[in-house]
Amino acid sequence: MKTIKALAVSTTATLALALGGCATTGNIPSASAPITQSEAQMGAEAHPQLLQEFGGAMTGAQAQYVEQVGKNIAVQSGLGNARDSFTISMLNSPVNNAFAIPGGYVYTTRQLVALMDNEAELAAVLGHEVGHVAARHSQRRQANAQRNSILGVLGAVVGSVVGGGIGQQLGQVAMQGSQLLTLKFSRSQETEADRLGIRYLQGAGYDPNAMSTVLASLAAQNSLDAQLQGRGDARLPEWASTHPDPASRVREAASLTQGMTGVTNTDTFLTRIDGLLYGDDPAQGVIEGRQFIHPELRLSFTAPQGFYMINGTSAVSIQGQGGQAQLSLAQYGGNLDSYVRNVFAKLGGNQQRLAPQAIQRTTINGIPAAYGTARVNSGNGQVDVAVFAYEFAPDRAYHFQAIAPAGRMGTFTPMFNSMRRVTASEAANVVPRRLEVVTVRSGDTVQSLSRRMAYTNGQEARFRVLNSLDSNAQLRAGQKVKLVVRGS
Repeated sequence: MKTIKALAVSTTATLALALGGCATTGNIPSASAPITQSEAQMGAEAHPQLLQEFGGAMTGAQAQYVEQVGKNIAVQSGLGNARDSFTISMLNSPVNNAFAIPGGYVYTTRQLVALMDNEAELAAVLGHEVGHVAARHSQRRQANAQRNSILGVLGAVVGSVVGGGIGQQLGQVAMQGSQLLTLKFSRSQETEADRLGIRYLQGAGYDPNAMSTVLASLAAQNSLDAQLQGRGDARLPEWASTHPDPASRVREAASLTQGMTGVTNTDTFLTRIDGLLYGDDPAQGVIEGRQFIHPELRLSFTAPQGFYMINGTSAVSIQGQGGQAQLSLAQYGGNLDSYVRNVFAKLGGNQQRLAPQAIQRTTINGIPAAYGTARVNSGNGQVDVAVFAYEFAPDRAYHFQAIAPAGRMGTFTPMFNSMRRVTASEAANVVPRRLEVVTVRSGDTVQSLSRRMAYTNGQEARFRVLNSLDSNAQLRAGQKVKLVVRGS
């Protein structure tokens, strides 16, 4: 996906209908039953939309390798014709995530694959998701999912803010349609999927301890992300994962595999993922510190001090203690005033008429712009909602949607005023990051290799988490490690 697009309610509604048909528990097959025709059909209908929502499916040798490992582990589930029934996709997403939907559709992001240390960990993650499919966990949670309103646009979030608690909703601004569709599993379902995944690992000859080690790596990455983003906790944001905090499951998974052994295929895995795209794909825009730059859309802006950004395939979210915002686009007919009013109307949803008090016209760094605000009563007091739109072409506009406590929308004023066009030369200088697998030489240290990481901050911490190296770990000559470097 090469543009930031606005998610239409109709898209998420289609996704909800695609999976909502299996909400009744009476017709759910047993865990040993082959994937049914109706399950396969539901998955097939949702699959293309999920791919679009999460940046599309990766292709090439690396994606084929992930698919091969996934199909091999799916066979261990005992589901009839599992190798042909399962569809394994590696997604072009910079978020650490993996999930599955009915019909045997299993997904892992390239970012999560990059975090893994060996093939056994890849098999563990995919096996966990196969376990969700085999146990029909998606079907069993659908009744609850429907009660939670499967809508992915910010309008659904703000619409609920109008009549509900702002504290609860602010943390959900960045949710996307398909990520809401893949809502959290219960703790018991997670435990069952971990147990099934461990059983599949054993059956395939892998080291079952990989389940606990990959969960530990994910927990460490969550903690590092929180530190780098200035968040006060290490919990994985709701938008980023369908699963509860992995830190709570590491010890339990480790206790299940004590004394077990098996292959890890570490060298094979590292060789196969060498060169994998890491972090943001420039085609979807890139976050560099507080700056977001999109070389193809030719736009850039800077987040407020103390805020951090999340780059999704449908929107860029900006989050902090003083409020939440999103950058996205909507259909544009050439009139900025109408554009702003239409965005407000969608934010209000069907339950609340939401309109700006007035619309102001201005110019931001040579770009025609319009903005408006509205004050809304919520369960915990008043909040301000703002829409700030920019005309980049006669048929193309982008806008920020922002929520802040009443009277504090000024927090976002520097960001609103920072929107600018990107020059061709500036766009050409945006180079993606990639994994580079290197062999440790005599004299190499954690510190010396960390300096090769393509970041201006947290180089050693990033290197240690990427390679599962604790503070006391030492490198040995001949060992393979992962670096993140610049490379086209």
